[in-house]
Amino acid sequence: MKKFVMAGLAGTLAGIIATTQIAGPLLAQEAENNAGVYEQLDLFGDIFERIRAQYVEEVAPEELIEAAIDGMLTSLDPHSSYLSPDDAEQMRVQTRGEFGGLGIEVTQEEGFVKVVSPIDGTPADEAGIESGDFITHVDGESILGLTLDKAVDLMRGPVGSEIVITVVREGEPDPFDVTIIRDTIKLTAVRARTEGTSVVLRVTTFNDQTFPNLKEGMEKQIEEAGGIDKVNGFVLDLRNNPGGLLTQAIKVSDAFLNEGEIVSTRGRNPQDGERFNATPGDLAEGKPIVVLINGGSASASEIVAGALKDHHRAIVVGTKSFGKGSVQTVMPLRGDGAMRLTTSRYYTPSGRSIQALGVSPDIIVEQPRISPDAEEEEESNARTRSEADLRGRLSNDSLSEDEVRQIEADRAKAEETAELRKEDYQLAYAIDILKGLSAFSPTERASQ
Repeated sequence: MKKFVMAGLAGTLAGIIATTQIAGPLLAQEAENNAGVYEQLDLFGDIFERIRAQYVEEVAPEELIEAAIDGMLTSLDPHSSYLSPDDAEQMRVQTRGEFGGLGIEVTQEEGFVKVVSPIDGTPADEAGIESGDFITHVDGESILGLTLDKAVDLMRGPVGSEIVITVVREGEPDPFDVTIIRDTIKLTAVRARTEGTSVVLRVTTFNDQTFPNLKEGMEKQIEEAGGIDKVNGFVLDLRNNPGGLLTQAIKVSDAFLNEGEIVSTRGRNPQDGERFNATPGDLAEGKPIVVLINGGSASASEIVAGALKDHHRAIVVGTKSFGKGSVQTVMPLRGDGAMRLTTSRYYTPSGRSIQALGVSPDIIVEQPRISPDAEEEEESNARTRSEADLRGRLSNDSLSEDEVRQIEADRAKAEETAELRKEDYQLAYAIDILKGLSAFSPTERASQ
């Protein structure tokens, strides 16, 4: 028995020694790391006091603290930032769909403020601001080197006030000034209309009103068309849509899917990942869908385009999207402020992250810029004579009056699409795809 006790005691002692040998260095290393952090915090305190005591002008301590917090967050990535109480309130108002400003979504790229997209019908949109523009000055003051929030603060102001921004645009040899009058931005999340027999759903943002607006707009257009059988398909226009709420992107995707994954998010820890799946029910009732995207389609727009593309539920047309594949969580802070922190990446149903890559369209269609010479040439071609213009031509006696009227009606629809092509080539292309798809369906042909 003594042998067993001694052996057990020796084993216990050996275990204590082994544990000490392993855990001891780990604890020492952790203590060393913490000591380094505390030294850096002491350094921050020293700098803070030096600024308060010796800076050429008096600075409010709270401003220094806020600037330090903002600098810490913005050093992580372009989308993490500190929100002062005023900024946090403005963000909440914007999410509800109404706010004051110019009407542009911006990001920061290598220190420059870059326009993700102008919002439809806003002062910036009407002034001709385009996705991809770089803003270098506000009212003659350079914004190079400012944080994104500081640059945005300079662009804010009272409704009705004037602002001059200096823009650098690809293809333009020199920077140019654009004068804009600030206004209250009231977002209509979805605008629905019918072009021929195709329903066009223009989604400008993803806020609390997006899915309700989409559903209401679809139902109204279908009813006015005389039922779903009279509609040949839907165009979901996500061009220049800067994104918004993840929950709304999921609902819009789910509106056209009966099953399967919509999007998944993966954070720093595997257990924090989430997967969102579609529920039964397709508002389009299986009709073809074309999704339009461009370089201004970001974030939530890319979730929708990626989900519908991966499930082969839609044909994606246009140009490569922006490539913002991260999710930001807004976390309330004491004093009514908040911080926007990147907490995860999102992945399309195929498991691919679009971060910095974007969603690639199935069919690349650029939006051409029509020159005056091209317009004159088009008008010249439109004046070309045909057999019907010739004096003494033979008449066509093989068609009834009803058949002639049908041919003329079909020609009128084609001419409407041709006119639309002058205004919006990408949209006209999408509608042509829907017409082509419906031509292969006997039931669709019968309803035309």
